[in-house]
Amino acid sequence: MLVEQTPLGASWSARAAKEASRQHPLSPLSSTEIRATGELIKGIYLQGTGLLYKQITLREPDKAYLAPWLDAKFDGKPVQPLDRKADVSYYIRNTDKFFEAVVDLKRQHVESNVRLGANKHGNGDGEEIVMIEKIALENDGVRAEIAKLQLPEGTVIICDPWIYGSDGIYDDRRLYQCFMYMRDPTNSSHADSNHYALPLPISPVIDTENYTVTRIDIMPTGTDHTIKPITPYKIQPPNEYTSEHQDLRTDVKPLHVVQPEGPSFHVTSAGESGEYIAWQKWTFFIGFNAREGMVLYDIRYAGRPLFHRLSLSDMSIPYADPRHPFHKKQAFDLGDAGAGGMANNLSLGCDCLGSIHYLSAVLADPSGDPLPMPNVICVHEQDAGIGWKHTNYRTGRAAVVRNRELVVQSIITVSNYEYILAFNFNQAAGIEYEVRATGILSTQPIDEDTSVPWGTVVHPGVLATHHQHIFSLRVDPMLDGHANRLVYEEAHAMPRDDFNPHGVGYSTRETLVERSTGLDLDTQANRVFKIQNVDSRNSVNGMPVAYKIHAPDFQKILADKDSFHFKRAAFADHNIYVTPHRDGELFSAGRYTNQSRGDDDGVRLWAKRDEDVVDRDVVVWVQFGINHIPRVEDFPVMPVEIVKVGLKPVNFFERNPAIDVPPSRQEVNQSTEVSVRHGQPPVQGEAVVGRDGCCGSKL
Repeated sequence: MLVEQTPLGASWSARAAKEASRQHPLSPLSSTEIRATGELIKGIYLQGTGLLYKQITLREPDKAYLAPWLDAKFDGKPVQPLDRKADVSYYIRNTDKFFEAVVDLKRQHVESNVRLGANKHGNGDGEEIVMIEKIALENDGVRAEIAKLQLPEGTVIICDPWIYGSDGIYDDRRLYQCFMYMRDPTNSSHADSNHYALPLPISPVIDTENYTVTRIDIMPTGTDHTIKPITPYKIQPPNEYTSEHQDLRTDVKPLHVVQPEGPSFHVTSAGESGEYIAWQKWTFFIGFNAREGMVLYDIRYAGRPLFHRLSLSDMSIPYADPRHPFHKKQAFDLGDAGAGGMANNLSLGCDCLGSIHYLSAVLADPSGDPLPMPNVICVHEQDAGIGWKHTNYRTGRAAVVRNRELVVQSIITVSNYEYILAFNFNQAAGIEYEVRATGILSTQPIDEDTSVPWGTVVHPGVLATHHQHIFSLRVDPMLDGHANRLVYEEAHAMPRDDFNPHGVGYSTRETLVERSTGLDLDTQANRVFKIQNVDSRNSVNGMPVAYKIHAPDFQKILADKDSFHFKRAAFADHNIYVTPHRDGELFSAGRYTNQSRGDDDGVRLWAKRDEDVVDRDVVVWVQFGINHIPRVEDFPVMPVEIVKVGLKPVNFFERNPAIDVPPSRQEVNQSTEVSVRHGQPPVQGEAVVGRDGCCGSKL
């Protein structure tokens, strides 16, 4: 029951309002602001009403106000504080009543509070997942099914709760599908035992309204949909990944990353967790939220504006097994769980090497209290090989520059999988977004001496199903201003004619994208997408300044277009989407992905508005991915699979932006053996124009 809102306790109210008046508008919510937000929401209900908070996060200011504020701030002009607001999603505990609210932190009141309709569900969170595990493992029906396996006494059972997915069959309520495993029964006390090597055919379903087991699925383990009765489990040998179970190599020598004068970047705090970074002509602001994790804002190079906002918008991982209950298996790791909430506490010397700066964050726990998240982002420099080089073969002199990169990295663990996510900035004004996928395959049981075409047997009795990892990077450009356009350039052979008699010529053609839409790469035409500002021209050739998108092509989502997999992954069918900017349109699969239907939100729907995108404030959504056909070599833990998207200047500068990087020198690098001279001996002569004829020689 709602009641009239009463003033918040003076201490939290005063502190939160004071912070709101002095915070950077993009600084993540502080501990005080999170606590005040939770209390304000509680204040609109009768005392004792239990609330389950799913997210309390910064509501970014409207871009119409934020963009000029950032420009003025960068130019050193005085700025007035922008209103601080919080986006909140929460349940009334033990009900299906799910709300979306906005809290004005400056004025200390709930600006809006709306109950959401059917098929809108909140994300999972760590506290809830632990509770789901406990409910499944303590359920009498589940224990009865486990007993039929006749496992050795003392065997430890493990439960992996998964977001339920969607198939339109009795799935309107928020549910979890749990997959069951066991530890190596010969070493049950080993808490890090690889239980994915011992999957069980039992899968309970849990309703989150009353947190009870509503169904126990028995999974197919053969080559068809047949469900077999539970029989005694044949225990296979373990397959561990931890170092104490390996015969470790002894010939790996230490490799130290040393910066005796410290790093070349500078950090300026802006709030409890937001920070400005300045490095090698780059400046940008780092934020962090529960869903996207790290977000970069106001990215400039040598003072010129490039990108207003960069973030990983979402990812979809659809699985290929067509049988129940696996046919619903589709994760949205950002929308269903959250890159912020699942971020690792990064360790010095393990996750990041060299001179490291860590950023910590504060999120909200399910009770609406601050949840400290230490060391969720690491910032460091790395040597990325040669940046540019030329050797004058006539003199033997080599001009060579190393390519140093600034790495802004976060690592998330979503149950079995890890994703190492990094923005890499280089000295030639380029940015790469890099994803490294690792962790452990999500496995299921399979009968001995059986194989299926939708997965790979990676261990006796263990099937790893084929699946896709499809990522969506949200690029909000501001190339010399916010009026930008998207074009694509292709290379085509010239016709053989009098001008091209040998048939070797080819030229490029540029096509303007005029309306919001989805588009694809064409490798045969070398199609390259570019973001341009036609009102800013290169002084050398008069071309519009631009940044091109280097994105590897990938196999688009394979699920049928009428399937829930396809509908829900609203970004997974095109390499590129372009839409006009609208405040709040941040997530390419829609705001609520948990058991979503894919029919009322997301970039595919936004693009269908068929809006003008020429010389406007546009957003470009870049999709990339991996079709993971598992190998035995991916088990028990997967070597990293690396995929990158690059943003690279085209006619933006007058020359190579890295031309002024100091040359690579041994007295600085202090390598043990190096030669900067070309192996070819110098030529003992040169041609001089006007001496001994047009090209006389001194030989």
